[in-house]
Amino acid sequence: PARGPVAERLLERLDRAGGSGGLCSIEAAAALGVDHQTLVGAVKSLQALGEVIEAEARAATRWELSPEGEEVLRDGSPEVRLFRSLPEEGLPQAEAMKLPGGSLGFSKAMANKWVRLDKGAPGGPRVLPVVPSVQDTVQEHLGQVRAGEAQALPERERAELKRRKLLLEVTLKSYWIRKGSAFSTAVARPETELTPEMIATGSWRQLPFKPYNFSSLGLPPACGHLHPLLKVRSELRQIFLEMGCPRITSWRAPSGTSTRCSKPQQHPARDQHDTFFLLDPAEAPQLPSGYTSKVKKVHSQGGYGSQGYRYEWKVEEARKNLLRTHTTSASARALFRLARQEKFSPVKYFSIDRVFRNESLDATHLAEFHQVEGVVADRGLTLGHLMGILRQFFTKLGISQLRFKPAYNPYTEPSMEVFSYHEGLKKWVEVGNSGVFRPELLLPMGLPENVSVIAWGLSLERPTMIKYGINNIRELVGHRVNLQMVYDSPLCRLDV
Repeated sequence: PARGPVAERLLERLDRAGGSGGLCSIEAAAALGVDHQTLVGAVKSLQALGEVIEAEARAATRWELSPEGEEVLRDGSPEVRLFRSLPEEGLPQAEAMKLPGGSLGFSKAMANKWVRLDKGAPGGPRVLPVVPSVQDTVQEHLGQVRAGEAQALPERERAELKRRKLLLEVTLKSYWIRKGSAFSTAVARPETELTPEMIATGSWRQLPFKPYNFSSLGLPPACGHLHPLLKVRSELRQIFLEMGCPRITSWRAPSGTSTRCSKPQQHPARDQHDTFFLLDPAEAPQLPSGYTSKVKKVHSQGGYGSQGYRYEWKVEEARKNLLRTHTTSASARALFRLARQEKFSPVKYFSIDRVFRNESLDATHLAEFHQVEGVVADRGLTLGHLMGILRQFFTKLGISQLRFKPAYNPYTEPSMEVFSYHEGLKKWVEVGNSGVFRPELLLPMGLPENVSVIAWGLSLERPTMIKYGINNIRELVGHRVNLQMVYDSPLCRLDV
């Protein structure tokens, strides 16, 4: 409903305006003695009643004094105050800095050539007046602004006052109000609700009702919101499913899983400074005996075309439980189960899971994050098949410009890093890693000799940060997450 007295008084004043064409809301608020925002609320209420009034939004700029400008208008500019405080013989610079106006007044007075600094004076540098008197034009110009004559000032003078933060350019939003086609000084308030009494008495037939606005949006329902990481993970999961890959997952692994990935037990990545070892349970209950002996032989003596690492392999080290540092451990478990089947059949796997590393936290690294991995096992797979699948996978991510660079991984040979051209950075950046699993990793599991396994992986956090414009990973996860960002972020759509 219209806001009672203010709305009715506005209508009466508009009626008395006659043929003047309308009223300015700012002038009307001043004439009615009410706050401008209160009058704007009454205008909007009257607009909701139909064609009672017409209101055209307008914007105008005006100049106002800042708090510093008010002080200068009252006491004078800093340079004039400093100049008028100097005696004829001048003052030591240290004392002049303590006068009204201080260092700002000194610098302005020096620029105006009202004072000079005698650096060779006895007792140290001395500030001396150069001219007999000065005129405070800054104070005069501010007085003009206060009098409503800001437009009479030269543009250069206004810009200087604004630069010194003595003057503010304020944008005023107002309405030009005119009579509407259904104008009336009597505010007819339509009913907004149909009550049981209206139905019982039949009075609703004679009452005007406010029309429903079917285009207005209702209040958003109170419900949960998906985190950006979950949205991007869902998109990646859909890509894998479209490529025919079922999911594999596990959250911990014995240290021996790194060993089965052809990573030596003394590898730096398995050091306490890079890995989180578990206290309870500290060791895996058992390892497959036949498979364990084959892995030990490959590492210590070689085999299956490999000369091994030539060190004493220890089962005690392999039993240690740790939080996985990469999802390839889950891929190795899945391939081991595949090898236990009576008859081999080609498979595709993927995993999107957390990994844990003893990292120093910064804008791009966390101690726990997600890795995305895809694995394909079949007969006769080559590096060409891997490159073709990589192009298909990254094209679905919206990444079409790819380059491949040879790399080294302990468990794949050949290995490739995947690079994409970043239009924003104008350079090639790494987006993933890949390779063909080594025979000395696959054959001890029991997989046929003519079976090859290709795999590739990337992170989840960095693509999410790029999609949502997040520069610091600590703003994506952790205690610094802005929950409003989670609420406002739209559903992710990868650029297909």
